[in-house]
Amino acid sequence: MEGAPRTLESDIMQFCVIAIETAARKMGITAQQLVQRLEAQGLIEGRLMKYYDTLHTQSADYVADDIIETLLNYEQGQ
Repeated sequence: MEGAPRTLESDIMQFCVIAIETAARKMGITAQQLVQRLEAQGLIEGRLMKYYDTLHTQSADYVADDIIETLLNYEQGQ
């Protein structure tokens, strides 16, 4: 039995999951907690998805560090 065919949307979702899980691990929080914080700042769509074309070419650690830094900057700006 074959899985669903790969689409750009499925690639983006997989990228987001890996980025969020990696960043959450680095921050010492759950992925669910990080998702809530990212959603509050609009960063899942506004950063991870919007810049997928550039970010997906980087390592998971680089993307995790980028999203953590961006999140903290957004949260401090409030």
